[in-house]
Amino acid sequence: MQFSESWLRTLVDPKMTSDALSHMLTMSGLEVEEVEPVAPPFSNVVVARVVEVAKHPNADRLNVCQVDAGTGTLLNIVCGAPNVRAGLKVACAMAGAKLPPGDDGKSFEIKVGQLRGVESQGMLCSARELKLSEENAGLLELPDDAPVGQNFRDYYQLNDLKFTIKLTPNKADCLSVLGVAREVSALTGAPLRAPTYKAVEPNTDEKLPVKISAPDLCGRFSGRIIRGLNARAQTPDWMKRRLERSGQRPISALVDISNYVMLELGRPSHVFDLDKIHGGLDVRWGKPGESLKLLNGNTVEVDSWVGVIADDKEIESLAGIMGGDSTAVSLDTQNIYLEAAFWWPQAIQGRARRYNFSTDAAHRFERGVDYATTVEDIERITALIVEICGGKDTVVGPVDDHVVNLPQRKPVTVRTARAVKVIGVPLNDEQIADIFTRLNLQFRQEPGAFTVTPPSYRFDIEIEEDLIEEIARVYGFENIPALAPVAANTMRIAPENRRSLFAIRRQLADADYQEVVNFSFVEESWEADFAANANPIKLLNPIASQMSVMRSSLVGSLVANVRYNLNRKLNRVRVFEIGAVYLRNAATQDGALTVAGYDQPKRVAAMAYGQVAEEQWGLPSRNVDYFDIKADLEALFAPKKLSFAKAEHPALHPGRSAQVLLEGTVIGFIGELHPRWQQKYDLPLAPVVFEVDASALQTRDIPAYEEISKFPAVTRDIAVVVKQSVSAQALLDTFIAEQKSNPACAIMQAIVLFDEYRGKGLENDEKSLAFRFTLQDTQTTLQDDKVDAAMTAFITAVEKMHGARLRT
Repeated sequence: MQFSESWLRTLVDPKMTSDALSHMLTMSGLEVEEVEPVAPPFSNVVVARVVEVAKHPNADRLNVCQVDAGTGTLLNIVCGAPNVRAGLKVACAMAGAKLPPGDDGKSFEIKVGQLRGVESQGMLCSARELKLSEENAGLLELPDDAPVGQNFRDYYQLNDLKFTIKLTPNKADCLSVLGVAREVSALTGAPLRAPTYKAVEPNTDEKLPVKISAPDLCGRFSGRIIRGLNARAQTPDWMKRRLERSGQRPISALVDISNYVMLELGRPSHVFDLDKIHGGLDVRWGKPGESLKLLNGNTVEVDSWVGVIADDKEIESLAGIMGGDSTAVSLDTQNIYLEAAFWWPQAIQGRARRYNFSTDAAHRFERGVDYATTVEDIERITALIVEICGGKDTVVGPVDDHVVNLPQRKPVTVRTARAVKVIGVPLNDEQIADIFTRLNLQFRQEPGAFTVTPPSYRFDIEIEEDLIEEIARVYGFENIPALAPVAANTMRIAPENRRSLFAIRRQLADADYQEVVNFSFVEESWEADFAANANPIKLLNPIASQMSVMRSSLVGSLVANVRYNLNRKLNRVRVFEIGAVYLRNAATQDGALTVAGYDQPKRVAAMAYGQVAEEQWGLPSRNVDYFDIKADLEALFAPKKLSFAKAEHPALHPGRSAQVLLEGTVIGFIGELHPRWQQKYDLPLAPVVFEVDASALQTRDIPAYEEISKFPAVTRDIAVVVKQSVSAQALLDTFIAEQKSNPACAIMQAIVLFDEYRGKGLENDEKSLAFRFTLQDTQTTLQDDKVDAAMTAFITAVEKMHGARLRT
């Protein structure tokens, strides 16, 4: 939105400087993006009158002019402009005047000099020479009533500023000078002087037949017939200046008046050439196959999504966007139909962008234009048209106002206590009442509450927070103190037995994994494939159709990360993610960090694909396997000891997957991706993945002192034969249980499985497992009898529990 400061000050004139006005508008939410002068600096240019024009004796294209510049004597000025003539009022640069810089950036100074032997005592100026426009058709002609001798900058109001404000979409009421003036009046208390005019009395009963076939497109349609106009009349200079300083190019009187009122009041209107309308008008939705040539020369196809104004023969206008070429006014137009309507914002939104252009009308209508003032705005336009283009034969018809479907303004209640809490300022009812009065918001007051009925030009007031925003804007954001939080802050030391997620991230990164961050909402098929979740938590309003459910596992997202990298020619991928998953749990109650019916635990997951290490000469090339990732997981939990139990998981290979247990509690899973999903998701190799509860990983034991033995350790190896169905972990668990329950076995410090054998000397359903025990006493050197007693107890325990026997 662009306008001149002088125009704004004709409606409201606060006693403040231009800089202060700009700052105030910005702080109220109307961001002033730019303030620039309407003309570059120049001096000693006055209004002058050409008294006499004579041919230059030595040049065919030059004239010698006698010019009255208000000095008491006539100036002799040589001029080559084609439109110079006696009696013309012009801008005259006196001797010593400094004109705007040229292309070289230097100011141009006017001096008394000789032009082809004739002395010239100044220069008559064009608009281009004064940098007022790019037109160079001749001298800048001024009205006959321009006062001779007056400073041209004062006469042409060139000490004015152009304001460009950047409006948010909700402030459609400020897309006019009147709207900005209302804001300034409310913010400063300066009186508002709305534009005044005298309504033109109709002198005919003629009306154009109008039918509104689409009430959901057009809620109100007002129009009138005006005959006997002179479309060639000149647009007044004052109107041209205001249009130009608002970014509009003057075209013709009828078009300029329509644009002027749009900028002044915020109401886009349209002027039809009445003689080009066939029959009456029908406001309706378009029909497939229809087309329209627009004023900009483009021909567009319309359908049932686009509103149109049509006559009995063809479409004449895109509703609320742009008029058609067939009924456009021209300099020969004598009879017009003037239209002003209320178009529903949702019926205009997106239509102009569909055709890859935008218009001032569409920009306003899709945000909302006052539906209550169509008749008043038509009267304003009519008064200007009759004043500028009218004559003794001008005939004005009555305003034909069709009201079919207007918005219902629902009252909005705001509580004083709520406003105080949100804004953080101790406001009272009297202050809020004053603010609403200044904003011209009609309200009903109760102790501690206000019920406000939004005016017809405000489409942005629908909920309590909208009114709180208005209170804060007018109160002044700068007046809201910047206070530190009133709650006492205490620096709390993190508990020693809990490590942070950041530390876990660092440890995984040190293990050559790269962190990824994925959306918490995923494809529904991922939940079925990787979690066998037939009832996922569905989103009511997903950002994309394929991201429709909340994840209950991180595996699907990691598979997508691996595929993304493989598609970009990376053949080794190691990624991890720490994030929340979402599970149904009817027992969960609402709380500070919980939502009834749902659990949101954090998980840590990692996936490795391709070679176990970057290609190098020191290691043979091989693909990562289950045991590589198992080692990484054990290192992540160290010094805690994990155990693993064979298990099936919907995402994992049935023979190469396991549950992860910590102190007997299942905390996650580990394994190779299932061949079915490897094939479905186009993975040449099977990645290995683990996923565990973040809370289990964060919990750690507090370090405790243990005496270091000064005596040598003893190692013993045993090999036991068991059925192939007996897992090595089961034997390890038995050994550890015996250590804890049997005092004779307490000297065991460590135990590892170092060999597995199947084959000759064993039955087909048997296997041999070899374990190495490390035994040590902190008080004395171990004797053979104590070692033998401990080993016998261990062997007896596995014989009893698993039917094991010593291998011979």
